[in-house]
Amino acid sequence: MSVLVYTESEEGKIKKIALEVVAYAKGIADQMGTTVTAVSINANDISELGKYGASKILQVSNDKLSNFNAEAYADVIAQAAKSEDAKVIIVSSSANSKFLAPALAVNLEAGYVPNVTALPESTSPFKVKSNVFTNKAFASTEIKTDVKIIGLGKNSYGLKENETSAANEAFAPNLDAHDFDMEIVSVDKATDKVTIADAEIVVSAGRGLKGPENWGMIEDLAKTLGAATACSKPVSDMGWRPHSEHVGQTGKPVASNLYIAIGISGAIQHLAGINASKVKVVINNDPEAPFFKAADYGIVGDAFEIVPKLTEKLKEFKAQNS
Repeated sequence: MSVLVYTESEEGKIKKIALEVVAYAKGIADQMGTTVTAVSINANDISELGKYGASKILQVSNDKLSNFNAEAYADVIAQAAKSEDAKVIIVSSSANSKFLAPALAVNLEAGYVPNVTALPESTSPFKVKSNVFTNKAFASTEIKTDVKIIGLGKNSYGLKENETSAANEAFAPNLDAHDFDMEIVSVDKATDKVTIADAEIVVSAGRGLKGPENWGMIEDLAKTLGAATACSKPVSDMGWRPHSEHVGQTGKPVASNLYIAIGISGAIQHLAGINASKVKVVINNDPEAPFFKAADYGIVGDAFEIVPKLTEKLKEFKAQNS
């Protein structure tokens, strides 16, 4: 009776969040005196899963699953759970996993808690701590169902290596027509080198940049830091930046290690989407901007002067320490 993990991948490559979920599952498995079984769907290189604690990897290869489909993926994971007699299933808190987890919970008659931030407080009874109210509070929840599904919050556990000898096994689930009642017509992907979902560092900007023609300095800073670029809702609404970069309560949530906000006042909807970031830095010429109250570090001044100087110093630092 192992702990089962759904390991997300994209274009055949295992995502970083999948490795964190495996490490977290290993922590629970140790508490319960069992092992970790990972489910991978159309992933090419799964060698790292053993590095973070997976003892067994169920490999699913099916062309029908080349694009994410919540119903079909939930069915695959449910069949794997039943095959392994898994009573605890771990997924990430990515957009895709939050989409499939409710369907999986219905399929297995399981309790589901998203945005979990730590290992269970106890496994008998089974209690977990999670973020609620857009990361403004914590909840301690007891899951009483026989099967339990946990959605791990991004960057809440960390990449903890736990080298394990992983056995690979082909897994062929039985998929029927109902799994594909929803058809994926097309997929539009952001073309950034670093995606917001996987970025350790995010450089975000707002209306304070005055126009799309000034975004070069944001991209330069992001490139120097190896960061993803993002923006506030008004910026994407005005067409300065693509909607794929919009972060906030109505956009993409961000849980990066470092979030740099430039020329963003800090509306409550924006703050709700980035509260899970560990360190927040704000650059704004208005000392009364609400963002300063939420920031760990703040710089009051003109972004058009500060950002180029900051980028220059970072480049000098990298050159001296490369």
